[in-house]
Amino acid sequence: MQTSVITTLVAGFALGASFIIAIGAQNAFVLKQGLMRSHVLAVVSACTAVDWALITLGALGVGTLIGRYPLITQVASAGGALFLLAFGALSFRSALHPNVLRADTEDASLPGPSLAAAVTTALAVSLLNPHVYLDTIVLLGSIAARYPTELRTWFALGAGIASFVWFFGLGFGARLLAPLFARQAAWRVLDVGIGLVMWSIAALLVVGLVK
Repeated sequence: MQTSVITTLVAGFALGASFIIAIGAQNAFVLKQGLMRSHVLAVVSACTAVDWALITLGALGVGTLIGRYPLITQVASAGGALFLLAFGALSFRSALHPNVLRADTEDASLPGPSLAAAVTTALAVSLLNPHVYLDTIVLLGSIAARYPTELRTWFALGAGIASFVWFFGLGFGARLLAPLFARQAAWRVLDVGIGLVMWSIAALLVVGLVK
């Protein structure tokens, strides 16, 4: 039984990591907040909490309900596309006036959004993307359903640990890139990259709606 628990835990961790470790709106926002050292703990905690909630719903079999009501994903797609288009536009605007990290000062943090705005944005990039529901609730949930009831909790726990490790590592590890982002060119590339990611995801959502 012990071997089954460990194997299930590792399987959940691996699958959770495969869903989370990808260039997307959520990770792009966490990375930028980490670089600015702005409300990092609150942002990564919010992203992790959302992931844990979705993973739990998936393990409980909620994905089957979403599959029965496609209107849910359509509404999420429309709202997510609008939000990502606006967020991408703001990133492109930031690229015109890039920041810098100054290593020669005690406080290397940059002006950023307020705590409420940062957490709200973290929740938005986490929840306004229907792919998150498809990956975390539907796909992860369908795989969790293959395990015996007594092992599903361990599978979900493994996926949750992957989420925790990734978001906290990305948010607090971003400061290691501080020397690179002491140059405006690096910030300009990051902002343009974030804008392209946001608009690309928005385009995919729109395409999915018109099909």
